[in-house]
Amino acid sequence: MGQRLKSYVGGRWLEGGGATTPLFNPTTEEVLAEAGTGGVDFQGALEYARGRGNPAMRSLTFAQRGELIGKVANALHARREELIEISVASGGNTRGDAKFDIDGAIGTLAHYAEVGKKLGDRRTLIDGAQEPLGRNPRFAGQHLLTPFSGAAVHINAFNFPAWGFGEKAAVAWLAGMPVVTKPATSTALVAHRVAQIVVESTALPEGAFTFLCGGIGDLLRHLTCQDVVAFTGSSQTARSLRVHETLARHAVRFNVEADSLNAAVLGPDVDRDSKTYDMFLLEVTREMTQKAGQKCTAVRRIFAPEAAVGRVKEDLIAQIKAVRVGNPATKEVRMGPLATKQQLADVRAGVERLKRAAEATLGDGGRGATLVDVPDGKGYFMAPVLFFSSNAAAPEVHDQEVFGPVQTLMPYSGRAEEAARWVNLGGGSLVASVYTDDKDFAQELVARIAPFHGRVYLGCDKIADATLGSGAVMPQMLHGGPGRAGGGQELGGLRGLEFYLQRTAVQGLKPLLEKIL
Repeated sequence: MGQRLKSYVGGRWLEGGGATTPLFNPTTEEVLAEAGTGGVDFQGALEYARGRGNPAMRSLTFAQRGELIGKVANALHARREELIEISVASGGNTRGDAKFDIDGAIGTLAHYAEVGKKLGDRRTLIDGAQEPLGRNPRFAGQHLLTPFSGAAVHINAFNFPAWGFGEKAAVAWLAGMPVVTKPATSTALVAHRVAQIVVESTALPEGAFTFLCGGIGDLLRHLTCQDVVAFTGSSQTARSLRVHETLARHAVRFNVEADSLNAAVLGPDVDRDSKTYDMFLLEVTREMTQKAGQKCTAVRRIFAPEAAVGRVKEDLIAQIKAVRVGNPATKEVRMGPLATKQQLADVRAGVERLKRAAEATLGDGGRGATLVDVPDGKGYFMAPVLFFSSNAAAPEVHDQEVFGPVQTLMPYSGRAEEAARWVNLGGGSLVASVYTDDKDFAQELVARIAPFHGRVYLGCDKIADATLGSGAVMPQMLHGGPGRAGGGQELGGLRGLEFYLQRTAVQGLKPLLEKIL
């Protein structure tokens, strides 16, 4: 077995006892580490965070909180290369994939450090203007936002062990709450090193950071109405958490980011020789192959006008075939393996289900004919699969997210109304991307699909050289979506803080309110 990963609880590192879970290199299947939380006092961990971390964080101004978040960002940046190497070995990531995760974490932390600096020497936020409440103008009311007095529990997914941590922790810390973070065990090697760096930085007050490496135990049983939970993962797990007895009894604030059948729409105005068409091909291919398609924002469904769908299929196949698949540590490789053996099995099962409704025009769920620098039979590899369905209404395409390098191409008439109908069959998604230079088409489509999406990305020739693509989550913009996507939201600049703050209507004598607030 590899190294035994520890948890950071009560201000000290603790090695869990009992049964552990092995962590594998998904390229070689070598065991890299083991993790477990046996013996961890989860109730004590929460009490320590509430009793030590919460008062310490609440006592700081936004500027001071921002400063400590900036120190964490700087500490991670100083170890960036080390984190990238760990990510390549433990997550099946190419160097580009690893940078996407590590830099996403650093960038988000740095952004919220700047937000804190701009908020300055305040500890709470005022929401809206003061309102007169009666005939006497001296009787007034004001809405006030203050941090909860508990802990922020963060349960993160396997695909972004650094970024998932950073995007949640940065917002919670700036709001004034301590963080209890629990990464997915399968890729916890990166999260564990991140946690070590955070602790070594000594940037945070005592109790502001707790790291649980392994199972979650009975942690949720000890939550109160002053704690919050932010979860990223499968919709199945999210459903079980929503009805958790303790969360329900105490009305614990709960945010979910779950499955998402994100769509890309090619506008009827886009010519094959245009810059917008090239942008569409590049970004859709990247969304299939970056991190082997294991991104919550990855494109799963592609809609092209009937008149163009044939050539779109040809061009996408050519683009995808050009992507080298194999050992992610090898320079020319652009797509590595799936993260775990179970993930590979789940994706292959999803491919088989899609075969009932669509034709596999590239790939079949197998390893592929040519893998670069990979031992025979080793690794959790699957070649990209592009499906084609002439029936855009086929329910199988719209009712499951295959979390890997799998996409389905479908035709539509070219009318925005019809495109919206098929896109919205996803039942609520994180992001939809629209590639068009026709402002009228874009306007109508956005109006029709916005209620079903947390974000709409508009690709056109004028921003082709300025964007990171639809898959990049920007800290200034909301991340989340309705329905299938979980119904939650994160980030969004200052909006993200509201999840960790209680909005209270304070009413009384106007001069007193002004003094208090």
